[in-house]
Amino acid sequence: MHYDYVVILKRENARKTDLVSVLLLIFSIISFSYAQIRNGFNGFLTISAIILFLGLLVNLYSFRKKKEMQFRNWLLAAALFWLGMPFFQWMSLPFIFFAILEAQAKYPLEIGFYSEGLVLNSLFKKKFPWSSLQSVILKDGLLTLDFKDNKLIQKEVLDDDEPDAPEDEFNDYCRSKLVNLQ
Repeated sequence: MHYDYVVILKRENARKTDLVSVLLLIFSIISFSYAQIRNGFNGFLTISAIILFLGLLVNLYSFRKKKEMQFRNWLLAAALFWLGMPFFQWMSLPFIFFAILEAQAKYPLEIGFYSEGLVLNSLFKKKFPWSSLQSVILKDGLLTLDFKDNKLIQKEVLDDDEPDAPEDEFNDYCRSKLVNLQ
């Protein structure tokens, strides 16, 4: 589908996603250590705990360098290590689930505007026709979508060094689409 305009919005939940990932990895390290205390020394669990601990260190280093942290591979590794546990092997399923969803949770939300309406590009695409909107305004880095059913979406736009189109041009485009419906 061809979009006349694409607005990229900031994602606020990247920090929350990272926090959940860190907590899951710490939980795994503690669980693997507990399993060794309870069942005796196991080389597999020792190596598993060390690998996950190194994964945490790598991501903390990335955090200090102001780079984006990536936990997907570490969560998948933890899921595999949970399969080798003497108990609770089913715990690998939540780790696989969170590893798959991490990329989507951190991906910036995009809204594509085209002749018939707009599309929110999220995990499940949502399409809205122009007839469901009362107004669309982009001003000072803030996008406001005002729906006729009193629903309001207001999000910050991702900072772009070179914006593709000025705000006035975008607002005129949206206004023209909304006026054509009346």
